[in-house]
Amino acid sequence: MFRSLSHIVDMDEVKDLEPFYSKFRASPSDNVNSKTLDLGCGGVPRNPFQADLLYGIDIRDSANPNIARADLAQERIPHGDASMDYITAFDFIEHVPRVVYLPQIRYSFIELMNEVYRVLTPGGLFLAQTPVYPFSACFTDPTHVNPITSETFSQYFDDQCQWGRMYGFNGAFKIESQVRHSTHLISLLRKV
Repeated sequence: MFRSLSHIVDMDEVKDLEPFYSKFRASPSDNVNSKTLDLGCGGVPRNPFQADLLYGIDIRDSANPNIARADLAQERIPHGDASMDYITAFDFIEHVPRVVYLPQIRYSFIELMNEVYRVLTPGGLFLAQTPVYPFSACFTDPTHVNPITSETFSQYFDDQCQWGRMYGFNGAFKIESQVRHSTHLISLLRKV
């Protein structure tokens, strides 16, 4: 069932991400009033799908009224149900702990994925770009507490295996694409 570690090294590598993003953009007429949310955005949210309205979330305060402050390892995404057409997470997921034990056990990464599912519109897209095992970028930064493999999304959050259900994941995503960009895994999931 599991692929060898060489799978990620041999995975299709994308050098230029713009053509990758453009394959999944809605046409301009379909994209009217589309919304995107960038998790862990820092001061400047990214908008690779060219949505009309751009929002962000970061752990630090921002003067930008479209950037909310939230600690997504402990808090919900501060947006309504089915309110975003796109959600992105660039170099963010690896910072969300898999498990937090105080004051009680909480599967923070699972809860974050539940929140992504809740906030996306039906058919909405979630894009995650994260350092991937076995590359050292996955572990070099001491704040990387959530190592991701090429099987993490397809085994635990997809609409086929759904192994995340045993930890409380209550959604389902179709894996649209997974490619490697240098030492990073680019995963594109569609809410089903």
